[in-house]
Amino acid sequence: MTRWIELDGVVNMRDLGGLPTRDGRITREGRLIRSDNLQDLSEGDVRHLVEELGVTDVVDLRSHVEHEVTGAGPLRSTPLTHHHHSLLREDLDAGETVEEALAVRWGRENPAPRDGTFWARHYTGYLTRRPDSVAAALAAVRDSAGGTVVHCAAGKDRTGTVVGMALAVAGVPEEEIIADYVLTAERLERIIGRLIEVEPYRRSLPTHTLEEQLPRAESIAAVLAHLDAEHGGTVGWLEAAGWTPEQVTRLRDRLVG
Repeated sequence: MTRWIELDGVVNMRDLGGLPTRDGRITREGRLIRSDNLQDLSEGDVRHLVEELGVTDVVDLRSHVEHEVTGAGPLRSTPLTHHHHSLLREDLDAGETVEEALAVRWGRENPAPRDGTFWARHYTGYLTRRPDSVAAALAAVRDSAGGTVVHCAAGKDRTGTVVGMALAVAGVPEEEIIADYVLTAERLERIIGRLIEVEPYRRSLPTHTLEEQLPRAESIAAVLAHLDAEHGGTVGWLEAAGWTPEQVTRLRDRLVG
């Protein structure tokens, strides 16, 4: 069974349903969907998401600068509930936003190599710099009346971190979380090709190879290991962020059949 959702206006959208959990259950289809930028959705795409897939909520992890540059997407004209929880600092200009969002080396000499360790540090930075936004994004999934689409620009880094944590709460084994994360590699060339047509990404992405942007298993594995070592897992991180055990259970029940 493929989990890819094929629409005209995105290239990296997939359903997180159908994954096994450690207690022998399966994640529910249509409850959590991950994606790249939603700005180019067609009218047919919107109808499919809302009427056929039952999406009621959209969680946008991009910065306010990215919002301003791309403008309001077509889902803004629907009655969906929109949640904007940037995982980036909000005091950055357009160039700095792209550098932080996609970890590009715009204007830098001798940049750090973009390997698995680099991306792991980048992802754990979301947890330390914007824990409020990470917790709020997961709360939006928890409290949704239907399906939730979580997205950023590429649907790889910010989205991968948040949905990986959601799957961990659901009890999905680490190897399955990692397998979902690296699945984005199948579409990476198309993802970058789409972003490179849009400012402010156009000026920065050409300085990088696909290899440098590749989702690596060790990156998301290191994030999960960090959560385990520092908080006893994602649930412990959420409880430290103020979640009650009942709220954790509600998120798990939303995602697991």
